[in-house]
Amino acid sequence: MIKNILRGIKAYAGTVKLISKLNLWKYFGVPMAISFLTASLIGVAAWGFSDNIGGLLAKIWFWEWGAETFRSISDVLGAIFIIAIGLVLYKHIIMALSAPFMSPVSEKIEKHLLGDQHQHRDTTNAAQLWRGVRINVRNLGMELMFTIPLLLLSLIPVLNVVTSVLIFIIQAYYAGFGNMDYTLERHFKYNESVKFVRSHSGIAIGNGTIFMAMLLIPVIGIILVLPLSVTASTTETVRILKEENRLVLRNKVPV
Repeated sequence: MIKNILRGIKAYAGTVKLISKLNLWKYFGVPMAISFLTASLIGVAAWGFSDNIGGLLAKIWFWEWGAETFRSISDVLGAIFIIAIGLVLYKHIIMALSAPFMSPVSEKIEKHLLGDQHQHRDTTNAAQLWRGVRINVRNLGMELMFTIPLLLLSLIPVLNVVTSVLIFIIQAYYAGFGNMDYTLERHFKYNESVKFVRSHSGIAIGNGTIFMAMLLIPVIGIILVLPLSVTASTTETVRILKEENRLVLRNKVPV
């Protein structure tokens, strides 16, 4: 697992050079705008609703002594809660809406790495968008199912250290999942892709780790997160498909 996580992280090396070499920056304009707008809306929500969530949490404290201190802590926890849920939503919104733009990028990278003699599924922009929505709605439900209980447990001192790590790993996994599926959608059907990512969860976590870390970089990280993460996931996913002989080396035929 650790080895595969590191492989997923190392795949980011040379991504900027590859994007420039293949002249792919032009494909990232709309996804960058979607990413920036979505992140901005989440930031506004965290700023505006943290007091409301904090007020609800403050009701847990029944005593007068320490009430002001607990209210201040509750406001901070409220902001953290909104940001955590916001990051979950952010990933899946931008990945679903960016599918028609990211899939062609992934395909061009794959063609550069392997040539065009292998067979894969031909899909339309509408099909790519629907696939992206379907995958990300499924992943969103799974991620919230794990994340919300962990956020509640994070209110317990000391235990919150463990839950924070677990929440990060879960978010990284599903971020990497979404990035890998831009390649997998050309080769596998929905259920097959889920199984593939599950069997290579370390790669997904490694890719998603850098994805999540980049979101901590103001503005620049949010803008560049998709180009770099999609490029890294494509090169690594194609490598795995080739290693496992999952590619059919025949002329491409439509499905």
